[in-house]
Amino acid sequence: MTDDFYRRVGGVREPDPTLGKYLSRRYQAETEQLPRLPPEPAEAPPPPKVRRKRVVLADPRQQSHTLRARVELEEQTSWGELLIKDLMKAQLRTGLLLAMLVLAVLGALPLAFYFSPTFATLTFIGVPLPWLLLGVAPFPLLFGVGLWYNRLAERHERDFVDMIEN
Repeated sequence: MTDDFYRRVGGVREPDPTLGKYLSRRYQAETEQLPRLPPEPAEAPPPPKVRRKRVVLADPRQQSHTLRARVELEEQTSWGELLIKDLMKAQLRTGLLLAMLVLAVLGALPLAFYFSPTFATLTFIGVPLPWLLLGVAPFPLLFGVGLWYNRLAERHERDFVDMIEN
């Protein structure tokens, strides 16, 4: 069929008049072959009435404080901003302290090699110790400090959520 046909009928496609006729005959033939069930009794007893119970899962007084704190955060009021700034300060403080720890450990290695030339000449399995300590050791150190920071940041966020919800 072409686009001209649909324009002639107003853009609406007419349904097929033979649609489903053969299926209804087949369904009737199948139902005639099934055995008949005995008729149901005229009066069935009414189902017993169940008394409804009200279930309370939480104390409604606690919900208002939680709702108030969430509204304060969502509307970005001065109290909500103060709470967010405190969380950000705690996470920034943690990050800076761990960064200073990493800088102190990694910065102490070149100083140890400079002030102790015998320490700089040591070898381990044929590889100079300074190469191992400066080329390999920082990666596990940085990975461990990253995991430590992640745990501390999640703890700060959990404390923040607990403070808001309680």
